[in-house]
Amino acid sequence: IPSEMDGFVPERGCEAQTEFIYCCGAVTELLKFGSCVPGCRLLFLIIPGNPGVVGFYRTFMQTIHSMCRYRHPVWAVSHAGHCAPPDSMDMLQGAAEDGDVFGLSGQVEHKLAFIRTHVPRGTTLVLVGHSIGCYIILEIMKRSPDLKVMKSIMLFPTIERMAQTPQGRLLTPVLCYFRYLAYLPVFLLSLVPEGLKACLVRLLLGGIPSLDHTVIQPTVELLSGDCAANAMYMAGQEMEKVFERDNGTIRRHLGKLIFYYGATDHWCPAQYYYDIRKAFPHGDLRLCERGFRHAFVLDAGSDIARMVVQWIRADLRTYD
Repeated sequence: IPSEMDGFVPERGCEAQTEFIYCCGAVTELLKFGSCVPGCRLLFLIIPGNPGVVGFYRTFMQTIHSMCRYRHPVWAVSHAGHCAPPDSMDMLQGAAEDGDVFGLSGQVEHKLAFIRTHVPRGTTLVLVGHSIGCYIILEIMKRSPDLKVMKSIMLFPTIERMAQTPQGRLLTPVLCYFRYLAYLPVFLLSLVPEGLKACLVRLLLGGIPSLDHTVIQPTVELLSGDCAANAMYMAGQEMEKVFERDNGTIRRHLGKLIFYYGATDHWCPAQYYYDIRKAFPHGDLRLCERGFRHAFVLDAGSDIARMVVQWIRADLRTYD
């Protein structure tokens, strides 16, 4: 076992820590299993889908942390403005540094700024993206090619032709042209007492047989008004901007990328898996054989986490 001199302090069964910070002027929630002190060699960093609520990934992160025997910290960083700030903080700190920090490109810059300011220099990263988080990871690798990335794991990646997917065709008109109409029910929901909101969420998710109940509270928090509105604003930009797959960046970093596609994913059809496999026959590209849904955090966080650690176990040995 590595000594404390290596920057490793055993944190058996360590509890999750939640922190709120300002990053690019926007309130940001961090969920941390383990600390990344100077000298820490490897950090798992989760880049969420949309909505970018870190609480959804708690079980997923906890499983990765325990599978790695608590040796490597596992952090998740929320999207800017996708978390309800504590009473002592506002959604924005004065004027945000980026004019459009809640937009898609602003969210990429937000993650880069977070890595620069909160991850100790020299730490190797395992980036784990979910859905639009995979697009953000490709952009991070493109904009900051000198970043020390051991692997980037792309779970149910929405990295191309989003508006043409079954869900995209359904939601693009709402998100791009009638978004302000959708704000009204969201605003009305934000006025509902917390207890009643929790009942509504349980009712809404009640049809999922093996629901992970840790997702209920983060869903309630998402219905606080501004968070949901910011998530919808970002989603509208996704429909307009995530069109062509960035083959150049994928080619440059192919050896570091693992893609995992859903077999019945309405945000990322299996056809996209066959298309990318044609373009990159030597890439590590996988098609789900276990029927996991796009929103895997609802009921399969642990299962996916075990697979993720299994895929990179050989690489992790270097850091044990």
